[in-house]
Amino acid sequence: MAAVANTIDATLQSSEPLGRQDQTLLLFARLMEGGQEDEETVKDLGRLTKLLNDDVEASKTDPPSITTVIDGDCVDTIVCYLDMRQPDIVRGHATLCTSAYLRAAGEDGNRKLANFFHDRIRRGTYDDYIVGFCVAASIFPIVPDLTSEMFLTEGFLPSLGPLMRRKWKSRKVETACLEMLNAACMHAACREAIQKYCTEWLEEVVDQDPEDVLREMYTADPDMQMQEGSILMRRHSEQVQNLAAVVLAKLRAVQPVRPPADPSGPRIQPATTSVEDLSKMFTKMLLKKPEHSAQASIEGLAYASLQSKIKENLSRDEEVLKSIVKTLATAPPKSPLTYGALSIFVNLTAYQPTLSEEEKRMSQLKAYANAGGKLQSDPLNDNDHVTERCKRVFEAGIIPVLVSHSKNGSLASLSLIISIIYSLSTTPALRGQLAQQGAVRLLIAAWTALPETESKARRTAAQALARILISTNPAHVFGGTRPTPQSTAIRPLVSLLPPDAAADTRDLLPTFEALMALTNLASTDDETRRSITRAAWSDIEDLLLSSNARITTAAVELVCNIVQSPSEAISLYGDGTPQAQNRLHVLVALADAEDVATRSAAGGGLASLTGHEAVVRGIVARERGVEVVLGLCAEDREDLRHRGVVVVYNMVSAEGETGKLAREKLRAAGGAKVLMECAKKSRTSEVVEVTIQALKTLLEQT
Repeated sequence: MAAVANTIDATLQSSEPLGRQDQTLLLFARLMEGGQEDEETVKDLGRLTKLLNDDVEASKTDPPSITTVIDGDCVDTIVCYLDMRQPDIVRGHATLCTSAYLRAAGEDGNRKLANFFHDRIRRGTYDDYIVGFCVAASIFPIVPDLTSEMFLTEGFLPSLGPLMRRKWKSRKVETACLEMLNAACMHAACREAIQKYCTEWLEEVVDQDPEDVLREMYTADPDMQMQEGSILMRRHSEQVQNLAAVVLAKLRAVQPVRPPADPSGPRIQPATTSVEDLSKMFTKMLLKKPEHSAQASIEGLAYASLQSKIKENLSRDEEVLKSIVKTLATAPPKSPLTYGALSIFVNLTAYQPTLSEEEKRMSQLKAYANAGGKLQSDPLNDNDHVTERCKRVFEAGIIPVLVSHSKNGSLASLSLIISIIYSLSTTPALRGQLAQQGAVRLLIAAWTALPETESKARRTAAQALARILISTNPAHVFGGTRPTPQSTAIRPLVSLLPPDAAADTRDLLPTFEALMALTNLASTDDETRRSITRAAWSDIEDLLLSSNARITTAAVELVCNIVQSPSEAISLYGDGTPQAQNRLHVLVALADAEDVATRSAAGGGLASLTGHEAVVRGIVARERGVEVVLGLCAEDREDLRHRGVVVVYNMVSAEGETGKLAREKLRAAGGAKVLMECAKKSRTSEVVEVTIQALKTLLEQT
């Protein structure tokens, strides 16, 4: 055996290059020989995988394909390494190799794999069952259509019941069978077939009571000798019970039990294991034996927690929540255990989607159709219940664990992490603590790391970031011993300003929240204001003219903070260019808008800008410019009058010809009378004082 291996090694490493077909045959000869160390097997499977991956392109210029020399025995060799009795590292490389072969071989590969599966099942030995089931479980995610066709072969699923009900149990056969069913639940048609043919015996496995087994054995043979081994062989193992429970949870959560089609049938139906029962089983397993049953418990709860009652029960059990957090903290990165635990928290914290008016109408029509005219909504899924669940999940200590997993996780797990933080950020009271525990850095890093193809996850991360930054002090968020430059938050926020290209209808909430977050950042320093202008000015200008008053107001408030920077104020509104004049024209028009909040924001912007002479000239030159400013001074609201009189004071205090012209225009428009009325109506000393100063300057200077 060693001599054969050495010969093959020498041939593969010889100075004379071998053809692709010859290399393939030599590798199969080595894999078929067996008896080598796992490292060597993994190395050979890796070489074969590379040859198969390269073959797709290589065979176009150098036919034939290497798959022409891969016969049924060769396929048997590869897929037998998927056996659950093989080490995990070998099974992992065999999965990659099988995937590469199926891609390269096409229909011929599918046919050979189907022949292998049916042949093993026909043989019917325990060993053949184990290999056949393991192969089906492993390739389901790779070629679901092919595997489901094999799985749904007539007579196959009904044959599993008698196999699982045999008096003498094979733990490995049962485990392999259930792992196959578990994988098959990803396919809708397979899931329906499993529910039809397997539910009864799955419930028997889950409900097995060891005492019942003993009683049956004593009844059959009262004089039997007690031997622990024989008793165990007649019982399903705990691992098998756990796997059966996971499969049932998937069926109950995704494929609910249907009432009998025949109304004349018996009203009393056989007792079934409910999702609530299964959930209690999973939580008990997780608390009592986490080291042995974590994977099955977490996977089962991930499906069970799709139902609102289970969500509520899990969130209210502090011990269980902390146990799931602990399991996630110790789970390997990019593992099924990590994905399952994250899925539970996604389910617990997910809010119901916001529907457009058209979507609401369609939803109501469907509800009428399904409920005989009765609209039904689940109170456990309303916003109040979800908010409370989010608070409990946060209090369980989830954020530091998410931060840790985000650094080494897969794209799929990173998307789940973002979804959890997005839901938590919906509650304003949690936002400061989210920032303190590292959520802002996580979201910025995630948005940067995700490829542009993951547009939904990136947008969700940006919106969660916006929500946190609306409610927190940027100095606290981006300061500290390990400061993060606040400029790193600008690009994710700016990405929310344009419409979402992937959405059928525009959701303005992300845009509104991004504007508010940018406004908060723009309150800090001139460098940040300059960065926002460079990154987003064209989008901001578009949003100033939005048909939605709240968007317009938020955009004007952002502009108001941006122009606190003298350099930005001059470059945008005061350099005398036609573009600057047009911008000022828009801002003055918004100060006369119907919406009070928009007038207030625009007035604040003008109050800052009129400190610059060029802006004063622009307002004076604009038709109705002075009239709009005086209109602010005549408002009923004190805050609006305050903005108006500051603008007037800046205008009348301007130097040179600009100030003279402004005073003339204001006098001609009845500015003195407006200011006197403003002083009479105002109650705060600050407003009264600036009004009197503006009036004095207006009347005294010519």
